[in-house]
Amino acid sequence: MIPSIMVIFMASMGLGIVLAFSSSNWFMAWMGLELNAIAILPRMIMNHHPRAVESTTKYFIVQAAAAATLLFAATTHIWLEGDFNIETTKNTYAIAIFTIALVLKLGLAPCHSWMPEVLQGQDLLTGLILSTWQKLAPAILLMNTHTDRPWVLALVGITSTLVGGLGGLNQTQLRKLLAYSSIAHMGWIALITPFSYYMALIALLVYFALSFAVFIALYVNRTKNLLSLATSMTMNPTLMVLTCLVVLSLGGLPPLTGFLPKWFILTELVKQGLMPVATMAALTSLLSLSFYLRMAYTATLTSHPHPRTILFRWHIFTHRPTAPLAMAFVLALAFLPLTPAMVTFLLFFSL
Repeated sequence: MIPSIMVIFMASMGLGIVLAFSSSNWFMAWMGLELNAIAILPRMIMNHHPRAVESTTKYFIVQAAAAATLLFAATTHIWLEGDFNIETTKNTYAIAIFTIALVLKLGLAPCHSWMPEVLQGQDLLTGLILSTWQKLAPAILLMNTHTDRPWVLALVGITSTLVGGLGGLNQTQLRKLLAYSSIAHMGWIALITPFSYYMALIALLVYFALSFAVFIALYVNRTKNLLSLATSMTMNPTLMVLTCLVVLSLGGLPPLTGFLPKWFILTELVKQGLMPVATMAALTSLLSLSFYLRMAYTATLTSHPHPRTILFRWHIFTHRPTAPLAMAFVLALAFLPLTPAMVTFLLFFSL
């Protein structure tokens, strides 16, 4: 595709996010979400591979269904309340339909089945956009609508963490594994959304930073499954060791950055008197941690017997830009010492 045309589509994605953020009524937010979803389609189908075409078709159908549901919810809201204002959305029926639409757009359970299949048919850079940028606007809208019925998002969040942990256990394709990781992390964010908007926002931004580091590292190393991950140590040992640490950070192990949002979320759930929910969330995170540990073990401690042409992949290594890796690895590995500053920031803006 011509670079100038691609720049136009990328700018349209950014415009859709800004439009969804700045709008105060559901109709303009729907327009922003649609502009954002349509603008990513040329990027998804750019490879002209049958699997990419199938993935793009599935994504378009799911997003169209979610957009239709969202428009129906907005129509129901204006019928019952008399306006399109997001802040006045208090009707039970309208909120329920809004929740279904946003959960479908985010890929949360039980509307999650499209996410692994779509990511499997795309390259790693497109998968990064689908896992981070495309979920920003629906996540913010979900944070702005659910404040008085926390049990709904708590149920969705716990189900998503459980599905994300169980679904990734038997995966050998890294893109599907990262898709289930996205489902689990978005479940954590949905879990804390009704209780603390700022903690949900920080958890979302930390997940974006961790996903950026993992996807870029795998893209630079050209790894798409566990087998190629196991033979990548001879290609770039330093990068694979750092990738191992980033994967463990994604699993939430201290003293890495990924421990920060889970610590905040579990602490807030305990303060709200939801000890059983916090315990269940912590237990479901162990399922996700198991396949993160498998990725880290495969990347650093495993060397499968294969022909020399596979073991010594560095002979055909082509240079790829690694400048974004420095910032991504710093955010993914060394952000935890700034936790006191983050707590002060939360307290200041919650007053």
